[in-house]
Amino acid sequence: MALLLRTVARQGLCLSRSQFGVLYRHAVPMGTTANEEMSKFWAKNTRLNRPVSPHISIYKWSIPMMMSISHRGTGVALSSGISAFALAALVLPESYPYYLDLIHSMTFGPQFLAFSKFALAFPVAYHTFNGIRHLAWDLGKGFKIPEVYRSGYIVVALTVLTSIGLATM
Repeated sequence: MALLLRTVARQGLCLSRSQFGVLYRHAVPMGTTANEEMSKFWAKNTRLNRPVSPHISIYKWSIPMMMSISHRGTGVALSSGISAFALAALVLPESYPYYLDLIHSMTFGPQFLAFSKFALAFPVAYHTFNGIRHLAWDLGKGFKIPEVYRSGYIVVALTVLTSIGLATM
């Protein structure tokens, strides 16, 4: 059975090569190494006088750029924090109520607790609201530049309001 499938697949591949010759005509030959290909690439770019991509320091920073970077950062921070908390729960010798009582016994002031709650709520709220914004983009909504900026400001406002609300609870 496998021999039959292999034969049919090879014949189908041979038949389709003439149709899709454009796709593999420029493929890199298997006999070259990555260093050789990179050398060819840079030689071609030098010969054609193509510019090198500019450094990030020359870009004008914008709200969408900062929000994209922040969304990735909060995603990494949240997943790292949740993973660290889960690992600590598995490894630490005492149970959760013991550590909760330990934190309560430290008698932090109300300002510190409110700030701590805000610091925990802010990345969660931001990542959630910006994720909803990205889901709207996945549906093809809000790609015009004014809409991108407007939705960005809405995300920031909702994040701050939600974080303050959660911190005061």
